[in-house]
Order: sequence, then structure tokens, then C-alpha cells
Amino acid sequence: MTSSIRLLILAVVQEQDLDAATHALELLGAPTVYLSSAGGFLGRRNATLLIGLPEGREEETLSVLRQVCRQRVEYLTMPLESSPMPMPNPVPVTVGGATVFALPVERFEEI
Repeated sequence: MTSSIRLLILAVVQEQDLDAATHALELLGAPTVYLSSAGGFLGRRNATLLIGLPEGREEETLSVLRQVCRQRVEYLTMPLESSPMPMPNPVPVTVGGATVFALPVERFEEI
């Protein structure tokens, strides 16, 4: 069976945004598969969403991801370099959002 999928969006989102993102994409009718992943600056758990889209659906999909995958500030406790004893020093770090790649699809089949 062939389909009209012409674009593959890969979106790396934080694990805490996964349920909201997959639910919102389901409401759009966008077929989505996710893979657990980890990495980035903090080595946190992520999910990589594989979203197949027909032509012309990219902007509404990106809009949904912008709404549900918000950036937020977390405070990490890191030791002070000048202190002989490790003392906690909260450091603000921006996390969240989504990293998105859009790839054209030359052929898509369900076998």
C-alpha cells in the first residue's frame, strides 16, 4: 500500500513532553512513531518522534510542537571551582523545546 507521505519530521523532545506531543499529533491525524533516546548537554532522557506528513501539513505540525514542547528553566546544583569543599551553587539552565529536522520522502510504502 502506498501513501501520500512526502515529508518526514524528526523531532527530539524531552520525555516529559512526550505524552502531550503524541496526543496533539494524534488529534491532527499525523502518523507518529517514537523512539526513546538520551543525550544532549545534560544527558537527559528524550524521545525522538518520527512524523510522516503529506504535502502542506508541515506548518500546522510545527505549530502544535511549539505549543506542547515548551522551554523551561531548571536549576542544577554544581560545585564551586574555587571552594576547597564542594558547595552547591544553583545554576539556571534552559531545557525543553524541540529540535526538529524535516526530510523529504521520495518513497513510502507499508508492507
